[in-house]
Order: sequence, then structure tokens, then C-alpha cells
Amino acid sequence: MRRRDFLLSAVGGTLAAFGSFDDILPLNAAGRAEAGDAEIPYGAAVKTELLDVDVQYTDAIKRYCRMIVGEGGLKWADLRPQPETFDFTQADRQLEFADANGMTMRGHTLVWYAAMPDWALNLATPLAAELELVNHIETVLDRYRGRIPSWDVVNEPIADDPSGRDVIRPSVWSEQLGRGYIETSLRTAAEADPNAQLIINDFNFEKPTTQCRRRRAAMIDLLRELKDNGVPLHGLGLQGHLTGASEIDQDGLSRFVEDVNELELDVLVTELDVIDDKLPGNVHVRDQIVASRVKDYLDAITDVVQPKAILTWGISDRYTWVPMWFSRSDGLPNRPLPLDDKYQPKALFSVLQQYTSI
Repeated sequence: MRRRDFLLSAVGGTLAAFGSFDDILPLNAAGRAEAGDAEIPYGAAVKTELLDVDVQYTDAIKRYCRMIVGEGGLKWADLRPQPETFDFTQADRQLEFADANGMTMRGHTLVWYAAMPDWALNLATPLAAELELVNHIETVLDRYRGRIPSWDVVNEPIADDPSGRDVIRPSVWSEQLGRGYIETSLRTAAEADPNAQLIINDFNFEKPTTQCRRRRAAMIDLLRELKDNGVPLHGLGLQGHLTGASEIDQDGLSRFVEDVNELELDVLVTELDVIDDKLPGNVHVRDQIVASRVKDYLDAITDVVQPKAILTWGISDRYTWVPMWFSRSDGLPNRPLPLDDKYQPKALFSVLQQYTSI
């Protein structure tokens, strides 16, 4: 029997009734849940430039998080402005902050199709691409060996809507090296830091659509192929950028997580938030829907396995990527994260308390 079948309905009202999540669990002085047995570490993505200028932001990260991941800093565009240059300024500052506050840091990301400098996008031969890929991974992991324990080695490798032969997302890496760039990346990372947790990180597995079903099937095929070939891989990161206007395909997501678990791979939730551009403007109603989506999502995962971590992509609505791509037509601010723009906990925060160390 899955956990969802007997989980107590402590969340209050249902989505249809727009019930309140506000009093699920009381907070103690430290901001933690009073009576939770949740052991899943909670973390959030951080903006390096805010760590030194916004005291409320920094205090919120310190108060609630056991781990952080950089929104930027380790992406190629930040780290490799020129072919001969590595700029570790942002990543070093993030790690310094994590170390000073008893947190761990995840590495995001070693290989991605996006956030690439022009010079890297213009790598014109398989040999040039492989040399740069291997050199990049070796250099970064050599610097942070033993200090950053978990890495999104390959980010978003599955095509938006995989079908036929078009399963792997187009990129400079796949164009020059084929799908073998994924295996090369993982083997190189394992050699550079044998103790690091190596993750493939991707999104859009949770909706009840044909596209999501294809993406789930394509990812399982990729994971199984890598495992069958003895490629070092330790887990799958589920980004969790949820679409507020779409219900969670709980059965489909649970079956997907079961398939991942059967491959003896860890599951992490790495970039959780809720895109709320199509939800009602009423703040209370909207917050309840956002919280319900996250509860359904996390229920579907935890029915099968306890994820090794749950991280949101940011912690406060004051700083979120969502309006850059999904601004609301009514002009109201987006509310995708656990804390509002004044750093007050919302319904989503209360849901996260049920599962994590927040």
C-alpha cells in the first residue's frame, strides 16, 4: 500500500474547497516544525550577489536551509567567460557561505545546453568538444573535490517532447559527440571525484500529458542504458518547476519514481516552485492551489521513496525567475516560493514542513 492511501488528511481542506494550509504545523522559535519526523534536508537556490546585501534574504537562508545550490556561478557562462579562463568567484563565495553556516552545497551544473559562452557554442569538431568538456569537468571537480558532495553532472538532457530518434536535447555536446557526451561526462566526473554523488537533472515529468509520458519513458530508457553499461550514476534530480494550472499526474509520477528506484538510483527534488501565472488573482486562493500542487507532487514521490533532498529554486517571492518567463497578465506579482516578498511563510511553507527539515 502506498503512503498516499493511508496518509492522514492533516492538510485541511481540499483544492476544490480551497481549504487552509496555514496551521498544519506550528513553528518553534527556530522556525522548524514542532513535531515532525521528516528527515529530508531542505535547501534553496541562492543568488550570490544577495548574500552580502540583503540581510533578510541571508537570514532566511540561514534560518531554514540545510543546503544551498547556486542559481548561477557554476554554469559555463559564469565560469568560463573565455576558453582559457575559469572564474570561481561566485562558487567560492557560495561555498564559503555554506561552510560558515553549517550547510552543504550542491554543484549546478557541469554540463548543460544553455547558459553557454559564445566560444563554447562554436566548438566545431568532436575532438574540440570532448577536450573542452573533459577539461572543464576535471578542473571544476579538482577544485571542489570533497567540498561539494553532490553534482548535477548533466542538466536537462531529454528533448522537450522526445519521439522517434529525437530523444536527446539538441546542444553543442549532442551535435558534436552524440548521446555519448552523457556517458563521457559521468565517467569523467567519477574519475575526478570518486566520492561525489553524480546526478542527472531534468524537468517536466509530472503532468498528465502525452509529452510528460514520453519524457518519463525517455528518461528511464536513458538511465537504464547508462546503468547497463556500468556508467557511474547515483541519482535523478526532479526539478519540480510545477505548472500551477495543471494537476499532478500522481499515479504516473509514482510509477516513474518506482522505475528510478528499481534502478537503485537516488531521487532528489532539486528546483521546486510553482508557476502561477494562470492561477486566480486572489492571493489566498492562489496560495492554496500552489500548496496543493506541491503536496500532490511530494506525496507521489514519497509514496515510493524518501528523496535525499528537497530544494526550492529560491526561497522568497521577492527574488524568483518566474516573472521573467511567466509574468501574470493581471500585473500581480508571482508567488511561487515558500516565503512571500516580505519573507513571511505561506501555505507552501506549511506543506514543506511535513516533509523536510525546514
